[in-house]
Amino acid sequence: MPRKNLTAMRHTLGHRVRYALRHPGRVPRYAARAGRDAWLRLRSPDHIAYYRAVMRSDTAASPDAAVGSRSHERWLALGAMQFDYLVGHGLRPEHRMLEIGCGNLRAGWRFIDHLDTGHYYGIDISPDILFAAQDTLVRCGLREKLPTLTPVRDLTFAFLPDAYFDVVHAHSVFSHSPLPVIEECFAHVGRILAPGGWFDFTFDRTEAEEHHVLREDFYYRTETLTALAEKHGLSARFMEDWEKLPHGQSKIRVTHGPEAARRSGERLDGGETVSGAAPV
Repeated sequence: MPRKNLTAMRHTLGHRVRYALRHPGRVPRYAARAGRDAWLRLRSPDHIAYYRAVMRSDTAASPDAAVGSRSHERWLALGAMQFDYLVGHGLRPEHRMLEIGCGNLRAGWRFIDHLDTGHYYGIDISPDILFAAQDTLVRCGLREKLPTLTPVRDLTFAFLPDAYFDVVHAHSVFSHSPLPVIEECFAHVGRILAPGGWFDFTFDRTEAEEHHVLREDFYYRTETLTALAEKHGLSARFMEDWEKLPHGQSKIRVTHGPEAARRSGERLDGGETVSGAAPV
């Protein structure tokens, strides 16, 4: 995996011209994406509708490619990387896990197999990719683990219970999300996160000006996302060890902030029980 380019301004004309000269074979695909982007912007009232249409188009061509894998072998490798990282950071079978943007279960099938029956909950804005996720469940022989797969139209989690999930995971979701969508998630994820639990997400990192390419790929500074999480009472830290892995995105871990942790401690003193979330 090449070293991350943290200063590239991918949205500028100069960058696009230089990229086209270096990679002429990729120009037709980019031109097709740009045409689709222009068409979908006219037809989509908001980003969720826009990206749902993108996923419908990409999934029809290849579910594996729709979640960012050039081949099935790469699909397996990226799923294994996510799984190994979370297990290495304390994911246990008894934990209850929510995967935001579960896709066609690139990592999800491994999580489902690892977790106790009924402890995996996957959500995605794309019904089309969830149909592919059902195919993955059948192919991997995991129907008896009773995972839940649910389409959503936002990240408010309004239908999910309070303090329920020990682990929340979002891989390659915020890399395709404008800042209001990310803030919506931060504003609500603390409510569903169990005491002692954590929320891991990846993002495309830049140390230059924040920008996006078309409406599909968004680049953020680390401090923008950590500050936004803290605005909503969460603590956030950059995961340095993830940077050593062969993946182009970076990772942040979010937990309850000090005030929420203090309130949880007071409830525990009052005799309430909590789930078995591991410390982070």
